[in-house]
This record gives sequence, C-alpha cells and structure tokens, in this order.
Amino acid sequence: MFYKKNVLLGVTGGIAAYKIPNLASMLAKQGLNVRVMMTPHAAEFITPATFEALTGNHCLLDTFERTQPPEIHHIAWAKEADCVLIAPASADVIGKIANGIADDIITSTLLACRCPIYIAPAMNTRMFENPIVQDNIQKLRHYGYHIITPNAGYLACGDTGAGKMPEPSELYAYLEQELACEKDMSGLKVLVTAGATQEALDPVRILTNHSSGKMGYAVAKAAALRGAEVTLISGKTNLAPPLGINFVPIASAKEMFEEVKKFYREQDIIIKAAAVADYTPVSFSEEKIKKSDNDLSIELKRTDDILRFLGEHRQKGQILCGFSMETERMLENARTKLQKKNLDLIAANNVKVPGAGFERDTNVLTLITKAQETKLPLMDKEEAARYVLDAALHLYREKK
Repeated sequence: MFYKKNVLLGVTGGIAAYKIPNLASMLAKQGLNVRVMMTPHAAEFITPATFEALTGNHCLLDTFERTQPPEIHHIAWAKEADCVLIAPASADVIGKIANGIADDIITSTLLACRCPIYIAPAMNTRMFENPIVQDNIQKLRHYGYHIITPNAGYLACGDTGAGKMPEPSELYAYLEQELACEKDMSGLKVLVTAGATQEALDPVRILTNHSSGKMGYAVAKAAALRGAEVTLISGKTNLAPPLGINFVPIASAKEMFEEVKKFYREQDIIIKAAAVADYTPVSFSEEKIKKSDNDLSIELKRTDDILRFLGEHRQKGQILCGFSMETERMLENARTKLQKKNLDLIAANNVKVPGAGFERDTNVLTLITKAQETKLPLMDKEEAARYVLDAALHLYREKK
C-alpha cells in the first residue's frame, strides 16, 4: 500500500518518546524506509540503538555527525523524505521551528524539507495552553504544517488535561492517510452508509441486526485514503470513524434516510453498505413493555426505502452502489435489486458462505453491474473495499 515511501521521524525530549519505537516498528513492517533523528534530550528517554534495531537505519543525534560515506545529513534526509512526523514535539522545538531557528538535527532538517510535515505536540497542559506556545502552533499552521491535536487525559507529571500525545496507532493513521496510496479519487465526493439501524420498541428494547459496520467503514476509509471527500452516515457500531471524514451518527432507519437526503445531491459516488431495517414498530411505548403470561405481537410498518429513493432521484453522472446480503439465490436476487433500485453496481454476498457475512473481518463478494459479474475470492474487508471502489470509480469515469 505504501509503495516504498520514505518516512522521517523526529523525536524530541519528552516522556512520550517511549511510544515512538512502536510507531517506527509499525511503519517498518509496512515496508516503509524509516529514518529517525533525535534531539540530545530525547536520548535521555530512549536510546538511538532502539530505533536502529527497529528500522535498520542509522539514527542521527547531531547535525554534524560524521558517517561513512560522508554526507550532509540534514539536506540528504530532507530531500529523500516523502513525509515527516515530529513526535513528541516539545514546546522548545515547536518554538524553534515556528521562528526559523535551526540549531539541531531536527530543526535544521525541517528547514530543508519540501514534503508534508506533521507535528504532534506533547507537554504539560499549562505549557500547551500557554499563549506563546499556541501562537507558535498557529504560526506553523499558517506555514502549512499539519498539527496533530493532542489528547486530553492523565499526564506523566500527574496533571490531567490537554497535552497528551496520541497513541502510535493514531499517529500511524495520519501517515497512512498521507502516504498509503495514489490519490486517484481526489476531488470526488463519496457518501457511504454503514452499520445497523435500531428501531425502538420502548425505552429498553430495539429491533436491529448483526451488522458490525466493518464493511462500510472499510469502504469509507479506503475512499478517504484515495483522496475523496467522504461522508460516512453510520448506525451504532463499536468502530472508530476513519481519519479525515465527515462522520454522521444515526440510530434509526428514519434518521439515516433524513441524513442521506441532506447529502445525496452533491455526491459523485454513493455506496449504501448499511444494514437498514426494512420494518419498524407502528408504535413506541413510552414505558417499558412488561412481560406477561401471554404471547406478544408487535405490529410493524415499512421503513423508507433509501436505495429506491436514491435511484429515483439520481443526480447527473452520479454512481449508485448497493450491497445485497442473501441466504439463497444470491445472483438472481442481487440482479433484481440492481434493476429495481436503478443502481449501477451491487456488491452481493451470501451469509452462508464461510468467511462472508456479518461481524467478520473478511468477505466474499460478487460485484455485479448491468454488463458483468466479477466474483472475488475470500479477502480482508479492507481489500474488498478497494475492489468496490475500483469498480465504482471505473463506472464514474465511463459516465464522464
């Protein structure tokens, strides 16, 4: 996914430095060429040898460090880098960068960089909220630096508040967003729905299904990585929204329908991966329904058909993709849905097939258009999402 990119990590003096070897390892395992530069104070928290073992590259502490073959490191590394991350970024180094001071390996290298630069501030809350530090951060934003907002929480000094560096997995997500793949969907707007809807019976009980939202979230993430402007309308899941998207949480089928109507007109591609309830209770009990010795019947009514609405109100050049989860006659039912709902593409799967269906990390999809069927093998849902987007993008380009 990363196509042999070069990542430069800058580590400054702060207790959060202990988290960065994990990040360096994560990046190296993806095939990235990772180089690490440290301030002398950073070496008080973690040793250069740790990074050298994890990345297979020499770790620099001194701008004028002599190596064989000889090299002007801060210039050579700046030219080589596809992306730079300074984490943790201390108040001291933030101030130096913001004011063009270059008196160590990190600040000297950054002045020579022309690639995207991410800064992850990490410090005591009082320091982070100091107006001088905030002014320096704003100055960096003005110059085009990407600032990763620190988390709030318990700090090493015992205080609680803003200034906590995000976990390595969060930092990794920013680099993944920047480097993971070609931005072939840049300029496109993509709407994705995901997860299960919930239809309330009373304040305690709901009607829902087994959807985890994993497939829809994988599609949204893949589209964002490829440069699209993504809106994700999601039912309740246990998943964190992908980085860099417009996230719209909903609960019921009615709420999802209303949110889709707000966004659909301006979208280039719409992918309906949500498991939306077909029926909802006719009435809602304001009090918990008490059990009795008798059987209980619940009267249901149809929910709004979101896909049908989109097919009937299709915008010019818009691509509509639906999902069809079946237990029998998968291809026949999916093709009927494709025609009946006026879709361009449908991703069909059978929950009875091993590795496919709800709550799994894998799927077995058949991509169906009016012209052809493409059966995909068992694969991770993130990989399957790329195939869905490839098919949707191809159809979009054909319409242009």
